[in-house]
Amino acid sequence: MSIRTLIRGGLVITASDELHADVLIEDGRVAALAAHGTAAAGTWTADRTIDASGKYVIPGGVDAHTHMELPFGGTAASDTFETGTRAAAWGGTTTIVDFAVQTPGHALREGLDTWYAKADGQCAVDYAFHMILSDVNERTLKEMDHLVGEGVTSFKLFMAYPGVFYSDDGQILRAMQRASGNGGLIMMHAENGIAIDVLVEQALARGETDPRHHGEVRKVLLEAEATHRAIQLARVAGSPLYVVHVSAEEAVAELAAARDKGLPVFGETCPQYLFLSTDNLEEPDFQGAKYVCSTPLRPREHQAALWRGLRTNDLQVVSTDHCPFCFRGQKELGRGDFSKIPNGLPGVENRMDLLHQAVLDGHISRRRWIEIACATPARMFGLYPQKGTIAPGSDADIVLYDPHAEQVISAETHHMNVDYSAYEGKRITGRVDTVLSRGELVIDRREFTGRAGHGAFIPRSTCQYL
Repeated sequence: MSIRTLIRGGLVITASDELHADVLIEDGRVAALAAHGTAAAGTWTADRTIDASGKYVIPGGVDAHTHMELPFGGTAASDTFETGTRAAAWGGTTTIVDFAVQTPGHALREGLDTWYAKADGQCAVDYAFHMILSDVNERTLKEMDHLVGEGVTSFKLFMAYPGVFYSDDGQILRAMQRASGNGGLIMMHAENGIAIDVLVEQALARGETDPRHHGEVRKVLLEAEATHRAIQLARVAGSPLYVVHVSAEEAVAELAAARDKGLPVFGETCPQYLFLSTDNLEEPDFQGAKYVCSTPLRPREHQAALWRGLRTNDLQVVSTDHCPFCFRGQKELGRGDFSKIPNGLPGVENRMDLLHQAVLDGHISRRRWIEIACATPARMFGLYPQKGTIAPGSDADIVLYDPHAEQVISAETHHMNVDYSAYEGKRITGRVDTVLSRGELVIDRREFTGRAGHGAFIPRSTCQYL
């Protein structure tokens, strides 16, 4: 039985428009929009009417960079697909794109099937996959074509983590050449991992073992150098490039210079780089371990360049790189050796709220908030206009957002399966009130009404942002 739902009286905000409008939902999709109080809207009937007075009506967030259940450093990310997608819903995100991992020596297919099995029947919201390539060879290059045909249209490569995920320049070039032919988008973790490993070894030999040294060895210049190199390899291959988790002013400058030449080069940053800094890595009593991620947090002065990049569209997307590890028992694996701290931060629940706070703080406009968190990630990864907007025919992934509610972010109240919050004690204005996923209530006035298994796998088309 299909339920017709009417959302009345809210301010509908998309990447392109703001309109006091009513939204009619039928069969899990947006059926129509009409300005509030008009004759058209007045004729609509519905089984369920939701009053959105005083609230924003926005598209569900699209978080294009999450790592649920990711094995890393002898442990695994603490959020399952069930807990992680439930937390995403609480934070107003209705689609995640997670990373399936190829194990070196094994087929891409094997890695992808493993991730299908992890997520199947577990997700509270819709999901899709990118594919991590950790072993580029003739067989896996051919497999890339098959994955694109299956709706897995983006491939992540690492210039970091030698011995784990690392690819050399020749392998990267081959993968880029393949993607330029099959329409896939290459995503790049741009840090010079070979040089970083030398600096790690030297720091540990000097007895520099604390979490803050993680940030000091993963130098800004080694992010900028790798970003530059990735751009040049993409130019040689004739391939578009998407650089993940950009953290530093110098890396933004490399992207901006490429875009000024008209190259199809794109960049993502994450809330941790916009709101946190090396001050957090320096917290005493090993508390800094909570903030160990790669690329690392940078000195606070880099934040202005990231915000500017988001305003000028030299950075197009804010994703979370959500990869949570509990402080107790997981982050603590690196006591006495920062290189053994599992890399990653929790954040899938906080992104939409933090970016709304950025609107209030004057960093971005309301429409830009929706653009970088919903519309552009959907376009970048072949999900638009099914996801990322509110328009006739789009999935009814809709969030009623209270722009006046105040909250304090805390591990005591969040829904991520991790024992700390990276933003503990931060006061923000704005909060998710109600969330629909394909027309089904997942959060109803601050009460979770969703279920594991509602979320569906969404095959993606190729990048629509080119």
